[in-house]
Amino acid sequence: MSNKQRIQVRDKRLINCKAVDVNQLMPLKYKWAWEHYLNGCANHWMPSEVAMAKDIEMWKSSKLSESERHLIMRNLGFFSTAESLVANNITLAIFKHVTNPECRQYLLRQAFEEAIHTHTFHYIVESLNLDEGEIFNMYNEIPAIHEKDKFEMELTEDVLKTTFSTDSFEGAQKFLENLIGFYIIMEGIFFYSGFAMILSLHRQNKMTGIGEQFQYILRDETIHLNFGIDLINGIKEENKDLWSTDFQQRTLALIQEAVELEICYAQDCLPKGILGLSAPMFREYTQYIADRRLERIGLSAHYHSKNPFPWMSETIDLGKEKNFFETRVTEYQSSASLTW
Repeated sequence: MSNKQRIQVRDKRLINCKAVDVNQLMPLKYKWAWEHYLNGCANHWMPSEVAMAKDIEMWKSSKLSESERHLIMRNLGFFSTAESLVANNITLAIFKHVTNPECRQYLLRQAFEEAIHTHTFHYIVESLNLDEGEIFNMYNEIPAIHEKDKFEMELTEDVLKTTFSTDSFEGAQKFLENLIGFYIIMEGIFFYSGFAMILSLHRQNKMTGIGEQFQYILRDETIHLNFGIDLINGIKEENKDLWSTDFQQRTLALIQEAVELEICYAQDCLPKGILGLSAPMFREYTQYIADRRLERIGLSAHYHSKNPFPWMSETIDLGKEKNFFETRVTEYQSSASLTW
């Protein structure tokens, strides 16, 4: 590596990089970002690869209770718009202000995955012949979903303004808050309760096509979360003044608010409970997940709740992600096996 290249690596920064062309990928400085990108590429999938015949048959039958149908509909309603909110935040807010090329490379991959996830919910709705307007408009009509989406959109509002910049201390803190709101809260807390609900049905051999697609999405989201945590911690390390005591308290307050919103959502999804799941269990689980997220960004656990769903540990908990990745949902076709 030449001296010029060493200067380029040294001068690369996650935000507010003025010395290096943001499109210059090599030489890499943040190898973790490139590894997340490669992992994302290795996990490529499309919803149409998952057979939905059994789900269609079960949905038309009397094998699902009204409570189970309600839970499935609410999850489709939340995820169908939530994934697009994440995609909008990546392409319209985060990508603009992250000045590191290897991180931008991953963000491009993540944006595509969010499009696949949105495609997935369209595919499910179309397969089951559901009312598209009912599902995709739940964010307007169901308060528990609306409040979660509103919470996230407020975190994006300032960053989307044409006058917004991370050059100032206040702007950089607002951007860091946005990252926490979407990676830690949206993808790290709001999404995980829904995963637990659908995967619980999957374990009972109910709506297995939807369950398989949620497993694919969960694997993608685990990488999204890990990238976001690395990005947040990297910005903290390069801009230590941003991580003030006051900002840490604000972060905790945001996560506490998000936990309560998620508990309300769980109560709406499970007003009567179903086999193995009840709303009170999700209060404990959401608090347990929130503590894990707090710890990953250097804050202390707040709730000290236990995991009420030990059967999910190898599928969902970040501490078990290696087991999850080693147990692939299906085998993927690699480029080496293609014929021309």
